[in-house]
Amino acid sequence: MAENARQKDHDPRVHVDATQLRRLGAQSRALSLLPRQPAQSVLNGRHASRLRGRGLNFEELRNYLPGDDVRSIDWKVTARTGEPHVRVYTEERDRPALLLVDQRMSMFFGSQVYMKSVIAAEAAAIAAHRVLAQSDRVGGIVFGDDAIAEHLPQRRQATLHRLLGSIAKANALLHAGHQTAVPIALNDVLRAAVRIAKTNTLVGIFSDFDGLDSQSEKLLQRLAQANDLILFHVADPAASALPGNLRMAISDGDVQADLDTSHAGTRARVDAALRGRLDNLYDWSRKYGFPLVPLTTQLPALDQLMRLFGHTGRTR
Repeated sequence: MAENARQKDHDPRVHVDATQLRRLGAQSRALSLLPRQPAQSVLNGRHASRLRGRGLNFEELRNYLPGDDVRSIDWKVTARTGEPHVRVYTEERDRPALLLVDQRMSMFFGSQVYMKSVIAAEAAAIAAHRVLAQSDRVGGIVFGDDAIAEHLPQRRQATLHRLLGSIAKANALLHAGHQTAVPIALNDVLRAAVRIAKTNTLVGIFSDFDGLDSQSEKLLQRLAQANDLILFHVADPAASALPGNLRMAISDGDVQADLDTSHAGTRARVDAALRGRLDNLYDWSRKYGFPLVPLTTQLPALDQLMRLFGHTGRTR
């Protein structure tokens, strides 16, 4: 009875569950995170780096044969032996993907249709489904204010289900009265990503990027240098267009304050803080060559990703 009551009260715009996230796999089959992208995909943008795809494994060193690519000649071995030798590589069978999913209290907000935490959870779930469907390894780091769940990339359905379960569990902990003594810092999660994603990993971060600082830039730069980094920035329309007559109480679960945007000074300070974070992300995107994918709380995550990745049709 209690479980039935919980399901009846469940609002998918406020919270997600594992079943909801698993269903997204069949609905997102048109999407691809492979290097070849549709012409209108955000990953083909002027400032977006192209996905590099699977890497190469060194297989053997052998004598040069007619027709071999001269660019594969190992000149050091050739000079030492006096005979031309080439290095032979084979393409990796798969590549790892590491998805960072933000479920902190800063994500538990939405002035339109969905909570930011829901959009991040669904978008990450869609990406996880697509990574595994293209025979690549999938893993992730799911983080809230109090805990981090790490899943090393594996090419197994069970790993995908554990990742989706961690996302749903972290999302379920979000509520208006949530309190934490020392919230997990975004930089701690980025350091964990640097430790796991050594090279040639697809790293996707689904977050509002609350807590960015100069150290964040260095960590993102390190991730982008050795991997394919994609930032999925989840924002609410209220952050970019605060009305001039808004009065409401806001809280982090511990401290409560009254926000009155009728005061021009208050509105300007809030706008500057939010705009500064986004300006930093766009600046780093241009500087280090990783794409920044904008997501909003106004539309379902699947519809947004379909449009952003160059598919105009709706799959639902």
